[in-house]
Amino acid sequence: MSASRNLAALCLPVGLFAAAAAFAQDAAREVVLPVENVRYDYAQVLSVRPVYQILRTTAMERVCDPREPAISATLARVMSAVRSRGSDDKAGEEARNCRMEPVVKEHRRTIAYEVDYMYRGSKFRTRMDRDPGNRLRIRIAIAPQPFD
Repeated sequence: MSASRNLAALCLPVGLFAAAAAFAQDAAREVVLPVENVRYDYAQVLSVRPVYQILRTTAMERVCDPREPAISATLARVMSAVRSRGSDDKAGEEARNCRMEPVVKEHRRTIAYEVDYMYRGSKFRTRMDRDPGNRLRIRIAIAPQPFD
């Protein structure tokens, strides 16, 4: 009798495992993916606006302030030429009061385009990597709504 009990105890988990595997296979068969109907058409572009990224950099630049009062440009050039002949560069820099200062520069670059377009009376907006021009090729996909 104990041998038949051991055999029954051994067969019960094996039978449950086989039933679970069969149920899992049945559940996988029930999933139906609908075929998507796809077509392409053109929409009218209403507006295109560039989207910018602003990059700020700081660099050290030499800034010089002249000591002499404002005089005509020609006279200033003559005077600086005469001064530079008789002196070295260091003395010329001291006369002009030069110093290193941080200067902030901004660089603006286009990273995308905001595109407003109309298709069959409805307005849409998207962001694109380039300007599409007057019309935009669109992909239209129609699929049934699955039941809840």
